[in-house]
Amino acid sequence: MVTTVALVLAGGTGTRLYPASRSSRPKQFMSFGGDRSLLRQAADRVAFADALFVITRDAYADEVAEHVPEASVLVEPEPKNTGPALVYAAHRIRSLVEDPVVIALPADHVIGRGFAETARQAIAAAAETEGIVTVGVDPTRPATEYGYIQPDVAADGYAPVVQFREKPDEATAREFVDAGYRWNAGIFAFRPAAFLYEAAASDLAPLVEALDADEPERGFAATEDVSVDYAILEDAADVYMVPADFDWDDLGSWDALERVIDGDNAILGDALTIDADGNVIASDDKHVSVVGMDDVVVAAFDDRVLVVPKAQAQRVREVVAILREQDAF
Repeated sequence: MVTTVALVLAGGTGTRLYPASRSSRPKQFMSFGGDRSLLRQAADRVAFADALFVITRDAYADEVAEHVPEASVLVEPEPKNTGPALVYAAHRIRSLVEDPVVIALPADHVIGRGFAETARQAIAAAAETEGIVTVGVDPTRPATEYGYIQPDVAADGYAPVVQFREKPDEATAREFVDAGYRWNAGIFAFRPAAFLYEAAASDLAPLVEALDADEPERGFAATEDVSVDYAILEDAADVYMVPADFDWDDLGSWDALERVIDGDNAILGDALTIDADGNVIASDDKHVSVVGMDDVVVAAFDDRVLVVPKAQAQRVREVVAILREQDAF
């Protein structure tokens, strides 16, 4: 019987959903119209696991415990993206749980029914192959904001991964969709020993060595900010993919709200629209009126207001970069 450990990654800030998401109020603690935070939903999604861990940064640890009191909270020495976070978590879990299979998932995605079945399939594949198993989502459009997975021929419910491709331009994204590539959802299953073996052969080797020496701070100081895809998966020897049997959206930017909220305008909060269509309007306790405008994002939270053409919603990161330089994010 395989022991299953669920690992929820909850250390990010969700910068492209500024001003709703800020350094003091990251995306995973928000509900976006529901009655449970995204973090709480993620924890409920993996209720089938034998144990639950959440990895986050020190500033969020207390709030994580409030949202998910049943979880064991791991605090990374400093936030350096998913590569170091997963290595640190895998190392800690290996020392606490005997030979489990880990199913790792982000805290802040929107996932439909069917996740548990796909997760169990990924867990079984990780146990059988002793490799790293990723979940591939069937694309619904030629998205340029996601990475892609090229799977080989599937057998026994999973397929070897031929390659990972980073976020493409639109023309390349269309080619990927036509060729049967899958979106990389950032959901993985692995045995900690197998994951750390691959990490030790990557640029994250200094971190693995420092963790073995019980010197995590030294390891993080020697490590770049890097995603697990770049750091480990692109060069790993044994990586497999199981197809997702659920609807998925990373809710990564404001234009994503129209994919999860029905209506001529995607409205979150109190809003009035007149001769307006295709807009995304979000606010906390403020009323927002939009007149005679189409395809814009209007987001009003706290003392901040953002207005941007919906097609340029990804440029919110430029705003955040400037605000961080001014220590105003």
